[in-house]
Amino acid sequence: MRRLTHLTLRRVAAAAASVFLFCDAAIYGSQTTPSPLQTPPAYRQVTDEIGRTIRIPQSIHRIVSLAPNLTETIYALGLQDRLVGDTDYCDFPPEAQQKTKVGGAINPSLEAIAALRPDLVLVTKNLNRLETVQALAEIGIPSYATDPQTVDAIIASVARLANLLGAPETGTVLAADLERQLSALHDRLSSRPPRRVLFIVWTEPLISIGKDTFIADALRHAGAVSVIDSSQNWPQINLEEVVHLQPEFLIFAEPHAGAAPHAADAFAGLPGWRLLNAVRNHRYVTISDSINRPAPRLMSAVEDLARQLHPEAFTEKLQNDKDNAPATSTPPHASSFAPTGNDAISEEQACAR
Repeated sequence: MRRLTHLTLRRVAAAAASVFLFCDAAIYGSQTTPSPLQTPPAYRQVTDEIGRTIRIPQSIHRIVSLAPNLTETIYALGLQDRLVGDTDYCDFPPEAQQKTKVGGAINPSLEAIAALRPDLVLVTKNLNRLETVQALAEIGIPSYATDPQTVDAIIASVARLANLLGAPETGTVLAADLERQLSALHDRLSSRPPRRVLFIVWTEPLISIGKDTFIADALRHAGAVSVIDSSQNWPQINLEEVVHLQPEFLIFAEPHAGAAPHAADAFAGLPGWRLLNAVRNHRYVTISDSINRPAPRLMSAVEDLARQLHPEAFTEKLQNDKDNAPATSTPPHASSFAPTGNDAISEEQACAR
């Protein structure tokens, strides 16, 4: 009996030990076996510049631009291979004219946009319509809206757009270069009183810019101030008011491709215009149409305007550089300072922007 009891106890103990060993192995295995890798989400949520939260793909490979300034920005960032379509008014750089056109900026073809299968459509608040954005959302195409109102905001918007499209380093470099240009311009003009100017958007009817537009801010960076103090973005004004204000200079932007050219001297013979000192003294300034577009190329127009309004600031800098140059060095040439790289207006007027 003692032998039988002893044998039975040994068997029970062995069985119990095997159970404990199995449990330990199970616990150990559960602690050391790595969990399967999670698949990253295919979409992400971002907030655009007008505060909308939108859902977009993680990677953006196909873009449609509905504004000329956004098309220019895409090219400036070197992402033009992702641009599969743009508007009839996207004319810079010239290569942009070869992209598939989806119609105008105000009334684009939704069918043409959908046929391009874009990951994202880029729009801007001051040009594109809310109805277009809503219609895109209804057919499942996300849109990202920009809304820069100052030169600094334009630079920040460029960097933000680069980050959105997966090119943050390029955006950082481009934004830093634009900021350096702006800082250098401020150093030249800081001690000079601003010129009083009239920026002419359209001549018949006479339309200028409001004080809160990015163009008005660009004028300030160029050492100028608009004589029109209006809260409207594109106020229609009468000539009598302009004669009373007597701006020192009249500023025109070169027309975009396909538009009728401005002829500053042509309207000078019209009744009333000869009452302006700027007309009698032929104080006209014509600059690139890039002044109308909140894109990186705007800085070249700002510097060009500053050169024409304050030529002495650039002449003095050139002379100082010559005076301070070592005797054995080659004097710098002028080319060393060459520029670097409500509102009832028509679509033609608006798309100049």
